[in-house]
Amino acid sequence: MKRREFITLLGGAAAAWPLAADAQQPAGKLPTIGYLGADASAFSPWTAAFVAHLRELGWIENRNVAIEYRWSEGRTERYAEIAAEFVRMKVDVIVTVGSAVPTVRQATSVIPIVFAWAGSRTVTSRSSIVGRRVARSVTPKLPPSSCG
Repeated sequence: MKRREFITLLGGAAAAWPLAADAQQPAGKLPTIGYLGADASAFSPWTAAFVAHLRELGWIENRNVAIEYRWSEGRTERYAEIAAEFVRMKVDVIVTVGSAVPTVRQATSVIPIVFAWAGSRTVTSRSSIVGRRVARSVTPKLPPSSCG
């Protein structure tokens, strides 16, 4: 996946995410993103792009949003452990790689999940507030180069 596609993917999710985060925040707690990646060094460009795009949207790390980074070190069996940790921490949204989604979804049905799929399609899970509960939908997002 190209950097521009990744930024577009997460930008759309980041724009909708604050509505869910604001509705769930106790006073004084920063909205918190749980960021689950496979490997810190491999994800460095994506992580930098994600943080930069959040900043463009007005979300500045450690000022008005907290980001908890966790790395599976390339071991998929760690996804469940990390997802459970995010649930215990009560993060407001989980950002992860597509291969971790089934495991993360087993850990929570409440926390919105945003993910990138490294195949021919980019997919996001977006959330919206319906009354006091979070409704989740999965929407494929085709890269601009594949559109007629």
